[in-house]
Amino acid sequence: MLDKNGSIRALERHFRRMKAADLDALFRVLDTHSRMSVFRRLREVGYLSSYTHTGQYYTLAHIPEFDAHGLWFFQGIGFSKAGTLKSTVVALVHDAEAGRRHDELMDLLRIRVHNTLLILVRDGDVSRERIAGAYLYVSGDPVRAAEQIGRRQALLSETAEVKSVLPDTTVIEVLSEALVAGGVRIAPQIVAARLSARGVMVSSAEVEEVFARYGIDAGKKTARPRSRRSRG
Repeated sequence: MLDKNGSIRALERHFRRMKAADLDALFRVLDTHSRMSVFRRLREVGYLSSYTHTGQYYTLAHIPEFDAHGLWFFQGIGFSKAGTLKSTVVALVHDAEAGRRHDELMDLLRIRVHNTLLILVRDGDVSRERIAGAYLYVSGDPVRAAEQIGRRQALLSETAEVKSVLPDTTVIEVLSEALVAGGVRIAPQIVAARLSARGVMVSSAEVEEVFARYGIDAGKKTARPRSRRSRG
């Protein structure tokens, strides 16, 4: 085991190069196999544990450059100003003006947190309300929670007033189906029927909208189905 000064220099040197390290790497850096010794040295210089990878990675406290949500990532490893995953989720939920859904938290944290949310709801650290077919997670403080729910409902009302836009995935499906026709003009009704058969719900009018947007000629001719013989 290196002495105190040697340990600090070794840690600083390693983290300048690697930014994050697991326990096995720190054993090598400090020339020891003692967990207690490693964490004593880490406490002396100040450190953070990752909230991803079950907290198995560490970095020095002054290294992370946190974003507006208090998060920092290095090679897929996530660190948080709040510390643990539970504390991080609580902070992100409480600070959100309109609460957060699971998919919104997942986008921020880059990991699934469904089980963590269930534990936090059970313990009363966060609450949840079913809105528009999905759970909205809000603060455990009833006053703050009511504010967040009201703001989310207001946002949903504003969104409902805006003309709906087809999602990019549906647009891609429409264009792909048109290309399958091999350049032959194909009626929007045929495209809509084919996509519906594949589980992509889109109307003829919406197909026409996509055609118009991308300059596809939707004449009366339709694509002839290819014979089995020609597929060989």
